Amino acid sequence: MLPGAVVTELPVAFLGTFESLRMGPTFARGRRDERAGHVRSLTISSSLVVAQVRGPEDPRAVRARIAVRAFGASEWAALEAALAKEARFTAQLLDGRMPAGIGDVFAAAGLSLVPLSLDEVAMDCSCERWPMPCIHLAATCYALARSFQEDPFGAFAWRGRGRDELLSHLRELRSTLAVSAASAPASARPGGPASPGPSSSGADLGEQLGDVADFWGPAVPAAVPAGGRPGAMTRPDALLDQLDPPPLTDGGRPIVDVLRSAYLALPDEP
Repeated sequence: MLPGAVVTELPVAFLGTFESLRMGPTFARGRRDERAGHVRSLTISSSLVVAQVRGPEDPRAVRARIAVRAFGASEWAALEAALAKEARFTAQLLDGRMPAGIGDVFAAAGLSLVPLSLDEVAMDCSCERWPMPCIHLAATCYALARSFQEDPFGAFAWRGRGRDELLSHLRELRSTLAVSAASAPASARPGGPASPGPSSSGADLGEQLGDVADFWGPAVPAAVPAGGRPGAMTRPDALLDQLDPPPLTDGGRPIVDVLRSAYLALPDEP
């Protein structure tokens, strides 16, 4: 069930447009006829409402029509983009409810969901009675206001956007917004880290880390030691200092000392 304030917002605004004509007796009769069920059918399509009305004095049903301007594609695109930005609007519409304050979105775009001026409306009735609106159109107005209470999406359909199309567009827009937010740089997200400044550029990074050669340690000398082999170390026994000494002895001497003598005795040439 819709909240009372939301339920009455659209019908009251809509009926106020017609009741401003000061045709009290006509609209009082139309309200009674609508309550009595004399509006036999009501169809809402883009820009046009058509009703079949048959009052107690009518030999047959008459056709009453009320037309408004349907919003264009660019107007609806702007409206849907504004609606999609508010998660509560999309959530409530997807739930089949008309959000309170949705009229403000239309007003911000210079539009109105329901006609607020008689200049926005065109009416005719096959009864051809004068003056207009006749009692059939008055009854149609009340039937239309009641339909907005039961299904507020009728107001969107009247302005050119059916329920399924509107909800489909809102889903797509919300999905696009979610993907954009997820793929945005961390610096662009609320509370995200600041983007690296010029001091974090590749050139300055080397200054922060120091010389690469200093970081990794001195390189192995490329020069060949005098009398040595290419790539040979200056001390043949240096390998023994790089390994953990094994717990072995030879005649009470550590095995490393025995091996060191052997390594030092190796010739430089193969």
